[in-house]
Amino acid sequence: MVPGMTTPEAFEPVFCTIVPPHVLDKLAQARDSALASPARRTLEHDAFQRTRRRMTTVLGAPSVARPGGAEAGKPHRTVYDARHGTNLPGRKARGEGEEPGKDATVNRAYAGLGATYELFLTAYERDSIDGSGLPLNASVHYDRDYNNAFWNGEQMVFGDGDGEIFLDFTIPVDVIGHELTHGVTQYTANLTYFGQPGALNESVSDVFGSLIKQHTLGQTAADADWLIGAGLLAPRVTGKALRSMKEPGSAYDDDVLGKDPQPATMDGYVHTGHDNGGVHINSGIPNHAFYLLAARLGGHAWERAGRIWYDVLTGGELATDASFADFAKLTVSAARARYGEGEETDAVLKAWEQVGVPTA
Repeated sequence: MVPGMTTPEAFEPVFCTIVPPHVLDKLAQARDSALASPARRTLEHDAFQRTRRRMTTVLGAPSVARPGGAEAGKPHRTVYDARHGTNLPGRKARGEGEEPGKDATVNRAYAGLGATYELFLTAYERDSIDGSGLPLNASVHYDRDYNNAFWNGEQMVFGDGDGEIFLDFTIPVDVIGHELTHGVTQYTANLTYFGQPGALNESVSDVFGSLIKQHTLGQTAADADWLIGAGLLAPRVTGKALRSMKEPGSAYDDDVLGKDPQPATMDGYVHTGHDNGGVHINSGIPNHAFYLLAARLGGHAWERAGRIWYDVLTGGELATDASFADFAKLTVSAARARYGEGEETDAVLKAWEQVGVPTA
């Protein structure tokens, strides 16, 4: 078991948000009530949702049957409009195969669900996030000035942001991909959302969120910006994204939000009781390892680097309480199993070595 994982919360169901609590905590302390109030309401809402999920859900999740008439190998998307309320899912706004409407937020959510489905199908032969054609549902325009997006174990939910610090959460496709990948993890390794396994849970979502963005744009590892949430921060914020996989700790440095606290190596590992043991902070370490691997291999990162990570996530050997070292060792084994003792395995070893995670 990972040191420090002793609380019951480590084994409770997951409510996953894209904006970390430490960012909202900082924002909630702003002197300007126009900035602080939406952050406080968002924090209160997220705390309520976490408690509700713990009380009503068990670990893992059953697959939902593909709707009648839906084709295998094709997505089944439905986007709902919450109309600034909190009752989910809301009013249906666009179904699978329907033409785009006038609401750009609905259209972006629909496209992002499709981009996520496409990456997992074409790169990894996975039919939706559960592997069995699970319908992809999302609700937009959730609450008022809601500064987050989340996966609640059943569907995606997007806030519109407050317009001061955060913009519409459907703008970055990697945010959509990140949250839906929590669903993939839920149906596969089901990594405990605390400490190092929780940071791995977050990192896996960042990895595949970034790969979905790169796949959508046709980018190579060298072309990609490796930012998570680029385009989400409002113009007044001094920053470029929520996180950087290429340079953890450099995504923002703002008078209101503070400085990005993510470490890039184990030398900077943060021991904290907040944010489920720092799951959104220490995820920078495995994030950076993946970036180093992808950059060293070159080409399209979803092909070799992404395949190794996917093999580990879905291979059945990754324990729910896996540490960084456990995950690293499995990536080495997966690289050897798929590619032999070639450049891929060597690149995996060097990536983990560079971030200070042992593989032996």
